Amino acid sequence: MRQIILASASPRRRELLRRIFPRFDVVVSGAEERAQAGVSPQETAYSLARLKCESVAQRYPRALVIGCDTVVAVDGQMLGKPASGQEAFEMLRLLSGREHLVHTGVFVCEEGNGEGFCETSVVRFLPMSDSEIWEYVATGEPMDKAGAYGIQGLGGRYAKLSQGDFDNVVGLPVTRLQGFLEEKYHHVLL
Repeated sequence: MRQIILASASPRRRELLRRIFPRFDVVVSGAEERAQAGVSPQETAYSLARLKCESVAQRYPRALVIGCDTVVAVDGQMLGKPASGQEAFEMLRLLSGREHLVHTGVFVCEEGNGEGFCETSVVRFLPMSDSEIWEYVATGEPMDKAGAYGIQGLGGRYAKLSQGDFDNVVGLPVTRLQGFLEEKYHHVLL
């Protein structure tokens, strides 16, 4: 059986990928994740997923490598992982009472060849008071998540899926990935 590698440190992506592959390895790419100026949030998610995937695939050329990256965007502004509690507060204040987009880029490499896709979901945030935002920030949950919230955790009290795939907002569009793998890499799922 071919070695499957997830090129991501995200524990949420690990949980989601187990729905397709009960066993796989995790190898963090170490590639510098930096958005380029003038590139759309959707293109950024895709290009960062590709960067992570190709970085790991160079070291494991015989494996099937899956790279992912999630970008939260509101009014075209990208929100990454907050660097501080204050930054998390500011992101959540920006999202409060508004809709935003969550883009997850997925890129798959096998034996030097790669291709992927980007999935987009729409999330609506309920209005949050400053004290509610600070309470949420104090839990620590926002600190390792794009956009400073986890829809699958405590952030689900405020973040509501309006359109698209819930798993995409968590960090990996499992249904679309499985269809993509069945179409392009059928032999891996056998």
